[in-house]
Amino acid sequence: MKQPSLIELLDVAAEAAYLGGKRAMAYFDAGVIVEHKADNTPVTRADKEAEVVIREHLSSYFPTHQIVGEEHGKTVGDAAYQWYVDPIDGTKSFIHGVPLWGVVIGCVIDNIPQIGAVYLAGVDELYLAAHGHGATRNGRACRSSQVTELKEATLLAGSITRAVKRSDAYMTLADQVRLNRGWGDVYGYMMVASGRAEIMLDPAINIWDIAGVAPIVRESGAFFGNWKGEATIHGKDAMACATPLLSQVLQVVSNG
Repeated sequence: MKQPSLIELLDVAAEAAYLGGKRAMAYFDAGVIVEHKADNTPVTRADKEAEVVIREHLSSYFPTHQIVGEEHGKTVGDAAYQWYVDPIDGTKSFIHGVPLWGVVIGCVIDNIPQIGAVYLAGVDELYLAAHGHGATRNGRACRSSQVTELKEATLLAGSITRAVKRSDAYMTLADQVRLNRGWGDVYGYMMVASGRAEIMLDPAINIWDIAGVAPIVRESGAFFGNWKGEATIHGKDAMACATPLLSQVLQVVSNG
């Protein structure tokens, strides 16, 4: 059987992200009922239905591929192609009517994250990347910042509270940068990928949060990996950083 090209995979991922985002938008800022999972994190009908839409779309094109989703678990399939789905990354923002949430879809091929599709439906921004093909934002090239000094940088965090509890890294950097804000979740990573921020720190992650983020950040020219500077999507934390600032940032966070 002919294997799909990266562009074919990306086209399907883009369609799935858009469809999932539109399904979620039907419930956005509309008083959707909030439930809580076993780990006490919130979930809504929007999360569950959006993931179903995404999974059905991916499966219709690639029925043998494995799919791992935050809300509906793992399917049996060819593990050489693993699709990771977070139907709403930023559910807390979603339920508070804040539009800084997004659909995240990634395809890991032979253990390498190679496809990323992120649809920020609340602000109508679609980010796409395939390994070696660059990154785009709404169809235009997406490039990370070339800022070289921390005093000119913007620092973001998935959760400032959790970052501060984790280590002194966030506050140390916050004292050195121009601006620090709590624009977290996938939105923060896309800010780095599009050159509108330089540093995004995430003190705790799941693989479906970032499997689709990594290709976009990397193809934009920025670093994506963990706080130790390892270019991985596996681990307890994650960060994105404009490449010219990486050594300076790692001096602060790598011991966190």
